[in-house]
This record gives sequence, C-alpha cells and structure tokens, in this order.
Amino acid sequence: MPDIAPLIKRSLVDQALDQLRQRIAQGKWAIGERLPTEPELSAELGISRNTVREAMRVLAFSGLIEIRQGDGSYLRSMTDPLGVMNAMSQCTLEQAQETRQILEVEAIGLAALRRTPEDLQRLHQALQASGEHYHGDLEHYIQCDLVFHKRLVDAAHNPALSELYQYFSSIVGAQLRLALNLKPRRQAVFDLHVALLAAVEQQDPQRAKALCRQLINEP
Repeated sequence: MPDIAPLIKRSLVDQALDQLRQRIAQGKWAIGERLPTEPELSAELGISRNTVREAMRVLAFSGLIEIRQGDGSYLRSMTDPLGVMNAMSQCTLEQAQETRQILEVEAIGLAALRRTPEDLQRLHQALQASGEHYHGDLEHYIQCDLVFHKRLVDAAHNPALSELYQYFSSIVGAQLRLALNLKPRRQAVFDLHVALLAAVEQQDPQRAKALCRQLINEP
C-alpha cells in the first residue's frame, strides 16, 4: 500500500498540469497576469490545494509561471520550455547543424559589431579555461566550450537570442560529444576558436561568421 500512494499523487498532479497547461495555451490568462490563488484553482479544477501547489511548482520550474513569495503566481510564458527542449532533443545531427547555422552564426555576426570590453574579457577567460581542457576529459571540455559559445551569443546583446541559445546548448553539447569523441583531438579545431574570438575582437562580422560556419561544419 505505501508504494501505491506516490503513484496516485503523481497521477493527480499530472492531471492538474494538463488542465493548467490547457488553460494557458487557450489564453485564459495574459502574459504578466496574476493567476488565481491556490484555493481558487483548487475549487475550479476540483482537486486538493496540495495537488495544485505541486503542479504550480512544476510550472514554475519549467518557466511557464513565476511564483512571487507573498504576492502570488504570474504567467511568464505561453510556451512550455520543457516541451521545446524535448522537441530539440529529437533533432538529428544534420538538423542541429542547420539550426546552429541559423542561430549561432548570425548571433556571432552581431557580437562582432556589439561586443564590449567586458564581453571580450569574459570571452578570453572562457577560451583560456576551454584551452586548458581541450586535450583532457571530454565532458569537462564540453562544459567549458559551451560557456565560451554562450558568451559569444550573449555578446550580441539580444536577450531573445541568448534565451534561445540557452535552450539549444544541450543539443550543441550532444553534437560536440559525437564530433570530439576521438584522441588525440585535432589542434586545428581549437585554433578556429582562437581565430573566431580574434575576429569578434577586431569587429569583423563577416570573418567571424565564416569562421563560425567552418567550426560548426567540422567533422
């Protein structure tokens, strides 16, 4: 009997999530609007307040709502980021490369035009950390490399691009695991990162974009 209770609870939470997500998708609440209280949602959905509370925590974790202590819950997005992540995780290597060509190449072109001295400092720090691990543990290097690429996109100073790349970075990591699962790793691949940062520093968007394309297409 003790093993059954958690399953029942999870089922009720899943049902509550389905109903809440459906109401969000249908536009019942506007972005930034305060959602009904837990007692109000409990009465509307016909479920307990504890179940509502658990469902709201899941929605907050996924980024759909923001829970403000002492104030209430507010709608943050009408698109479930976890759903976006799931869709991205199904893409092929070729599709991932196509997406990077569209998203990352253009972002880096903007970064070359907009980067600040602070951006360059953070980029040099990230590239140095990445270089120290390039020939070492693969997972450690990938984490460092993702920081470097994320900071490149951030240097475009477009929050929407940064947010999109944040979601897409897990797919980039998976792509890197396939491409770099060999030893010794070719130094020429890392040298492309150095040249890319130099192009951004020199505010040469065309060269930066060309180097980024070359880097993405590396086997």
